[in-house]
Amino acid sequence: MTETLTVEGLLAGYGEDVQALALRARALIREAFPDAVEMVDGPARLIAYGTDRTYRGLVCGITLQRGYVNLMFARGAELPDPEGLLAGTGKRARHVKLRRVEDVEHPAVRDLLEAALALHRR
Repeated sequence: MTETLTVEGLLAGYGEDVQALALRARALIREAFPDAVEMVDGPARLIAYGTDRTYRGLVCGITLQRGYVNLMFARGAELPDPEGLLAGTGKRARHVKLRRVEDVEHPAVRDLLEAALALHRR
């Protein structure tokens, strides 16, 4: 029998600092996007959020790294980023590196999340 991986199960393999960052980012996403479908992809170290369980429905996600987390935006290349927080060179996706809880609290991070939601709903 295959067991479904939970957020808690995924986070268990990381240090307390990464767990705290991921949980705070998760709370921010849930505040802005309360009806999001949450999906866990263990091999990708990803907690994904979307309108459904398809790539087309993907809005954003949290990817876990050793000492930080990335807040990933599926259509990040299309987002306004006046603070210059977005990183990445892909054709579509971009991410923000979150190294401290204060990074999650930066108003521009919530602005990016809200812009990503508005872009997805168009």
